[in-house]
Amino acid sequence: MIAFMLFIIGMSIYMFNAPADEYDHRYYEKGLSFNKDYNREQQVVKDHAQPQIKQQNGEVTLLFSQPLTGTVKFVRPSDKVQDKVFNLNSGAGRQVNIPLNNIARGRWQLVIAWKSNSRDYLYNQVLFIQ
Repeated sequence: MIAFMLFIIGMSIYMFNAPADEYDHRYYEKGLSFNKDYNREQQVVKDHAQPQIKQQNGEVTLLFSQPLTGTVKFVRPSDKVQDKVFNLNSGAGRQVNIPLNNIARGRWQLVIAWKSNSRDYLYNQVLFIQ
């Protein structure tokens, strides 16, 4: 009986000293928006609207198939403090230039969300900034 009680006390101490659970408290909301994001990604494929991404002269150039408005998010996998969001507005053109000032070299995930001709699009691309 004493061994069983020591076992229970030991397990209780272990559980209270265990690291915090990294549970995502927005899991349900993200699940609800998954279909919306999936449909926007499929719209890029359907309309052949994948943007061309070029890096030259200290800036990233995004070339789209049609004029647009939206955002591009630079996501740093190794440090989310460095994440940056830029607004996109091509006006009547199809090209948007983003200066690379204050953006560290290395691997970035670009998340481009835009609207063009009343359609919503979402595109993800890995970019190595040099």
